[in-house]
Amino acid sequence: MTSRVEPRARHRRRTDRKRALIGGVSALTLTGAAMFTSTMLSTASAATTWPTATGSEAVSSTIAVSGTRDGGYKRYYGSGELAGDGQEEGQDPIFQLADGATLKNVIIGAPGADGVHCQGSCTLQNVWWEDVGEDAATFKGGNSAVYTVYGGGAKKAADKVFQHNGGGKLVVSKFAVQDFKTLYRSCGNCSTQYKRTSIFNTVEVTAPGSRLVGINTNYGDTAALRNITVVGDSSKKIVPCQKYIGNNTGAEPTTNGSGPDATYCDYTASDITYQ
Repeated sequence: MTSRVEPRARHRRRTDRKRALIGGVSALTLTGAAMFTSTMLSTASAATTWPTATGSEAVSSTIAVSGTRDGGYKRYYGSGELAGDGQEEGQDPIFQLADGATLKNVIIGAPGADGVHCQGSCTLQNVWWEDVGEDAATFKGGNSAVYTVYGGGAKKAADKVFQHNGGGKLVVSKFAVQDFKTLYRSCGNCSTQYKRTSIFNTVEVTAPGSRLVGINTNYGDTAALRNITVVGDSSKKIVPCQKYIGNNTGAEPTTNGSGPDATYCDYTASDITYQ
């Protein structure tokens, strides 16, 4: 499997989608770029369901966001040129965020096209993907970019949820994912490669799924997993951290082992709870 998007990713994705309700995650307080007032957040929990859409809007061309856009829990879905909902490559996003932009309180329905693109640092707060299209969010900033995903959730991702093509750091917290293949992938064969950092803290993962994170050891990627709850995977088939040898030629990356270590995959057995 590859995760290239520059040119676009060459992943091949399943077409069968399982329907299920999503579980939830508990509260987490983060500092710096990942901190928000808890009363502003709609968090997933075992006692709640996903937010109910206040309305729906068809999107036929990408919505550009600079500053802050509060969707008020409206559902946005692709139409016309953005009507793709599966493995079609080269799709445009529903939302494209400029450097420093914030998108919050948004539901992305089906068709989901290529979800959200962040051109630089960005914040996704309470963004919910009901049926992930090509990817849920793609991060394209430079080495100093910081991408914050706080609250929200994604389900029915036949391939990736978060695609990291640029450089910088991704921080994901209070997030829920269900029925997916890969929660996060550092691009395995982009024409320009970076050392990428990712942190996942207080995330509920509901099977079926294949892997939580995929990183490139030869570029020095790191992924930290903290307070991860995995539901419905008693046989522990979901791989927490898959290591790859990435490239910039477009070739299919090769795997390079999996599991915790002192350098790339930063977690211990106690960081992951199975229910």
